[in-house]
Amino acid sequence: MKLSKPVFFFLCLCYTLPGFTQQTFFEFGVSKNFNQLIEGKNKATPLRWVDVNTSDTTWFTKGSILVGKGLPIGVVRSEKMYQNFIMHVEWRHMEKGGNSGIFVWCDAKPEEDSRLPSGVEVQMLELDWVNQHKQNGETPPIAYVHGELFGAGQTRTIPDNPRGERSKSIENRCLGAGEWNVYTIVCVDGTIKLSVNGKFVNGIRQSSQRKGYLCLEAEGARIEFRNLQIIELEEGFILPEHVVEGL
Repeated sequence: MKLSKPVFFFLCLCYTLPGFTQQTFFEFGVSKNFNQLIEGKNKATPLRWVDVNTSDTTWFTKGSILVGKGLPIGVVRSEKMYQNFIMHVEWRHMEKGGNSGIFVWCDAKPEEDSRLPSGVEVQMLELDWVNQHKQNGETPPIAYVHGELFGAGQTRTIPDNPRGERSKSIENRCLGAGEWNVYTIVCVDGTIKLSVNGKFVNGIRQSSQRKGYLCLEAEGARIEFRNLQIIELEEGFILPEHVVEGL
C-alpha cells in the first residue's frame, strides 16, 4: 500500500517526537488472527515497519509493491514481535545474483561486523548467485542458494537438510530475476517449515529464539516484495530465554 506524502511524514514525525524511540518508515503487508479467520471475521491490521540501520532512501512503495534498493546493508523491523504464525510473501530480485532475505524471531540488533541481526534467516538469493560466487573454481549446487534456513548471528538451529549449520532446500523451485516467487513460512514453537512456489522443501527445528521481530533485509541488491500476510496462531510453550529483548 502506498502512503501519501502527508501521512508518511506524519508517521515519521510522531515516532521521532520526545517519548518515542522508533522511526516508522512505512506500512506494508497485513496481520490477521487465525481464530478470527475461522469465525469469519476477516479483520486485517496493517504492518508497520521501523528502521533499524537502513535509511529513508532504502525503501519505497510502488503501488502495492515494496521496493528495497539494497543499500545501505541493514534491516527494518516489524513494530511488534511474533511467536507462532504463518507468513505468505511474494518476492523477486531485479538483478542477477541478488541477495536478500527475511528474518523471523529476530532481535533486530545488528552485529557490528555484518550490520545484520540475530534471528532465523529465510534466504532469498537470485539463481545466478552460484555462478558469481564459485568456491575453489566449483559452482555451488543451485538448490543451496534459494530458500536456505539458518540461524544468523547468535541464533542456533538444527537443520532438516544440513549444509553445515544451514538447511538447504531439497529441490530447486525458485525462479530467476524479474519473476515472482512465493514463500509460505510456518513458524511454530522453534520449528520452521518453508514452501517455495507451492511445495514444502525445507525446515529447521529447535531454534534458540522463538519469539521476536520480523526483519526485511537490504543486502546490496534491489528486491521487490508484495502480498505480505501474517496469520497469527495461538501461543505455545515458551521459556524466557526463547524471547528476544523488546525494543
